[in-house]
Amino acid sequence: MKNTLPRLPDIHCFRRIDAASDMARFYLLSLEPTLFGEVAVLRHWGRIGTRGRQALSLHSTLAEAEKTLARQIARRRKRGYTEA
Repeated sequence: MKNTLPRLPDIHCFRRIDAASDMARFYLLSLEPTLFGEVAVLRHWGRIGTRGRQALSLHSTLAEAEKTLARQIARRRKRGYTEA
């Protein structure tokens, strides 16, 4: 059986470390297929060394999900995160 799911980009990993203010944070972004044919943007963030938190937003098309992913990547870079 042929796989009908679209090829999705890899996980985007970000870090923000500032020793002077005791800050060490991570932020992960990825696109995940759902069982119902939608695409989810998965966000996972928190302090490095902790479990962190997660949020999921569902989109009906891959194009919508990629637009949301690009917007989240731009926000992370604006806030001082660098890709790891």
